[in-house]
Amino acid sequence: MTNGVPAVLPLISRMAEASSIDEVWCLATGFFGGLGFGLANYGFTRFLHMRNVGDPDDAIFLTTGSAGYARFYFQNGFYARTPVYRWAVSNVGACTWKWVRDAFEAGQLTPDEMDAVRQNAAIGIVAGVSISFPESNTRSKGALGLVADPGIGTDQVEAIWERHRDEIQAVAHLMHLKIITLPQPKAKRSLTDRQRQALEWVADGKTTQDVALLMQVSAAMVEKHLRLAREALQVETTTQAVAKASLLNMIFQRHDSGPRVGKS
Repeated sequence: MTNGVPAVLPLISRMAEASSIDEVWCLATGFFGGLGFGLANYGFTRFLHMRNVGDPDDAIFLTTGSAGYARFYFQNGFYARTPVYRWAVSNVGACTWKWVRDAFEAGQLTPDEMDAVRQNAAIGIVAGVSISFPESNTRSKGALGLVADPGIGTDQVEAIWERHRDEIQAVAHLMHLKIITLPQPKAKRSLTDRQRQALEWVADGKTTQDVALLMQVSAAMVEKHLRLAREALQVETTTQAVAKASLLNMIFQRHDSGPRVGKS
C-alpha cells in the first residue's frame, strides 16, 4: 500500500458506506494485515463496571484469529489477564507493546500478567499495538489490539507505527464508530421481527392496545411478543427491554425492521 493518508481515503469511504459489522471489520483488518498485523482483536461493551465488561453476551468480540483462538482469548477470559487489557480499560489513546516487554523484563507486571505474557509468547504473540477508544459515557469501552505477524518484533513495530500511525488510527477509529452504530448479531440475544416491532412501538409511546391495532394482532399476542423479548434480553420489564435493545442497536435498524403492519 502506498504510504500516506491520501492512500487510505478510498478505504475510509468504503468503510463509511458499509452496512454490516462484518463488512467494516473485513475492510479494516485487510488494511491492518497489509501493514504486518494479520491478527486483530476488538472488543466493545456498553456495560463496563470497573474492569469487568459485564455479560459477555452483551459485548462485541471480534478477531481475525481461528475459532480455537477466539475461544481461548475471549470466551475463556484470557484477554482480561493481559497487561494490554489493563492498559486499555484505564487509558484512552494508542501505544505499542514496547512497554509490556520492558515491564516484563523488569518484573513490574502482576503474576497473572507475567503468566499471560509467557502464554502469548509461546504462541508467537510478542509485539503489537493497542488502541483504546474515547467513549461518550462511563459504561462504554472499546479497544483494538493489533498483533504483529510472526518474525516482526517490538523494534520493527515501533518503526511501522512511526510511519503509519495516522493511517492506522484513522482506520481504527472509523471502524469503531461504525461498529457501535450497527446491529450486532447475537444468537443468545436475537429478537424476532415481531418482537422488534412491538418494542419499537412501545418506544414510540404506544400502549398495548395501540400496538395491537398497529400490528393487527390481539393484545394477548402483543404481550407474548413483549414477554419473549424480555426473556431474550434477560430483563424484567418492557422498559428495560426497550432500553437494552436500543443500546445494542437491535431496534430501529433499517435492514432489521420490516413493515410494521400485517398478521402475526
